[in-house]
Amino acid sequence: MWRHIASNAITLLIVGAFLLGGVILWGQNQYVSEGPLEEPVCLRVEPGSNVTRVSRALEEEGAVSSGTIFRLGMDYADKASQLKAGSFLVPAGSSMAEIADIITRSGASTCGTEVVYRIGVTRSTVQVRELDPVTSRFEEKTSFEPSSDEPPASYAEIRERADTRYRVALAEGVTSWHVVNALAQIDVLEGTIDEMPAEGSLAPDSYDVQVGDARPDLIARMTAAQEAILTEAWQNRAEGLPIDTPEEALILASIIEKETGVPDERRQVASVFINRLNRGMRLQTDPTVIYGITNGQNILDRGLRQSELRGETPWNTYVIDGLPPTPIANPGRASIEAALNPDDTSYVFFVADGTGGHAFAETLEEHNENVRRWREIEAQRNSD
Repeated sequence: MWRHIASNAITLLIVGAFLLGGVILWGQNQYVSEGPLEEPVCLRVEPGSNVTRVSRALEEEGAVSSGTIFRLGMDYADKASQLKAGSFLVPAGSSMAEIADIITRSGASTCGTEVVYRIGVTRSTVQVRELDPVTSRFEEKTSFEPSSDEPPASYAEIRERADTRYRVALAEGVTSWHVVNALAQIDVLEGTIDEMPAEGSLAPDSYDVQVGDARPDLIARMTAAQEAILTEAWQNRAEGLPIDTPEEALILASIIEKETGVPDERRQVASVFINRLNRGMRLQTDPTVIYGITNGQNILDRGLRQSELRGETPWNTYVIDGLPPTPIANPGRASIEAALNPDDTSYVFFVADGTGGHAFAETLEEHNENVRRWREIEAQRNSD
């Protein structure tokens, strides 16, 4: 009898072992197989959260088929202790293993709320937006101007969240004075900028920042980025240009930046100035006159007077020969590249054409006709 009982016990142990092994294999397969999530979701992991809370949230979102398997898989992979706080984009069909990797990899939020401090040519704004995980597009939640508006209550709430991301976006053509003053109003940054950065030395771009970052350090990042852009463009410049140094290229690029907002025109505008320099003609460009009046510290929201066009300043290219002594703004990469690789044209004139772009001309006669058409457009607009 004891032999019979022992035999049955051994059989049960063997069957149990096989069943347990099958369950483990099934669980492992569930952990690495494609998940049930039909659309991307933004998973928010609160500071101090744990795998149990996260697994419940994933079950509620329909991202995992079993919270228990997810927890056991995280433990087995030794990732439970590596959980990061933040907001994480979970793509449709993500396996449990992929989700575990997403929420433990770096801690950098990949979705959720983002605050963008936009430093523009005429104004600076704070934009709060959220990424729609389904469309992968940002939706604006609120926006205000820090120089004149009281921050909305929702902004203070968002600032309190540990997973909020922050960026400073610098527009092409903004002056260094405007950048420094705008950075002083960004409340997530610290420190003071004691010395005004040289005009043209800051790269217009988007910069990720964190709460407590130092303003001088951000200026250093912008400066290093512009130096790298200018160095690369200078190395790839066209031959035979009437530009002797990278600094002169930066000056010309800043003029191009202020003359046109049409990307396809930059190299044409550059060709006009290159042709004028080659022929010994004055550049005669209005933005240099404006900079001589404002020193880049204000917006001239009116037309130029004839007396100002004739006024002597170091930057007025109606009265000086060649390039002005410094850039008149911070040009972007495209304008720098245009200055050093202009189109091959014979243009020496251009004027607004009424569409936001310009009409180019090789002769004064052609230019005068373009000017006449532009004045007709202006007169029509003023009469409407």
